Amino acid sequence: MTDCVIVQPIAAAGIDRLRAAGLSVFIAPGPALEDMAGPLATARAVITRNAGFSHRHIAAAPHLRVIGVHGTGTDRVDVQAARARGIAVLNTPGTNAVAVAEHALALMLALAKALGPADAALRGGNFGFRDGAPVFELAGRRLGLLGWGRVARHLAGMGAALGMRVAVCSAHADGAELAALGIRSVADADRLCAMSDVLSLHGLAAAAPVIDARRIALMPPGALLINTARGALVDSAALVSALRGGRLGGAGIDVFATEPPPADDPLLAPCPNLILTPHIGGSAQEALDRTALAVAGLVLERLQQEGG
Repeated sequence: MTDCVIVQPIAAAGIDRLRAAGLSVFIAPGPALEDMAGPLATARAVITRNAGFSHRHIAAAPHLRVIGVHGTGTDRVDVQAARARGIAVLNTPGTNAVAVAEHALALMLALAKALGPADAALRGGNFGFRDGAPVFELAGRRLGLLGWGRVARHLAGMGAALGMRVAVCSAHADGAELAALGIRSVADADRLCAMSDVLSLHGLAAAAPVIDARRIALMPPGALLINTARGALVDSAALVSALRGGRLGGAGIDVFATEPPPADDPLLAPCPNLILTPHIGGSAQEALDRTALAVAGLVLERLQQEGG
């Protein structure tokens, strides 16, 4: 009998914590329902990552009491179906915030220093690339943060340490707190786009892209766009068009509307100054250990509350 189904692999520290508490754990070979249908029949808990957990999965688990999300986003879990059954959906915000902020900074630096083109040029025998390399300093540039969650807070400090001027647009930010940190508060997203040399996204998924062709057109020529939050925040076709036309200086994307992205995703087509990474922002080993331990702890606590 299986007590907990793990939809996608998590760090061994979390699995060990579950087993030490006496739970029988099944690690699914894949996120499809057929990969775990048998164990779901007895499972009281599920741990998932970005694959989520659909209403079909929930229906296949008659004894399910808790869905633990390894990470912040619950948008790929059918929360409504879970709540209708009285199943708790718990997540772990903040456990990977430092790792994601560092990844956003790495994308910014890679674009500003033209690391990809420079590497390709040198390997191709073009040492003269250095004479006209399209590189620039981040110091003195305006870093715009759309959203003010844990990742944005860490990135603000990193940007400020580099000498960047930080601005934030968020309905949830406290103006007094921002002022004390030396951060400018901006009232709306249009204004933030218009003033940001580097725009980094930190919001949750929206019904329509937050950064579309209109807002891209508001950004300063040569600006950088960074997205380590949610793929649906950006109109991919509009972004690629702006990069190909030279409107934007570059973009770093770690998240996609569909993961993995399909072959016809506009972002996968040849495009200048576009760095893509496979949603690894939160994958630093330290962050994976913290998150696995946190989600295991939440699951165990909920099961104890439910009576065992």
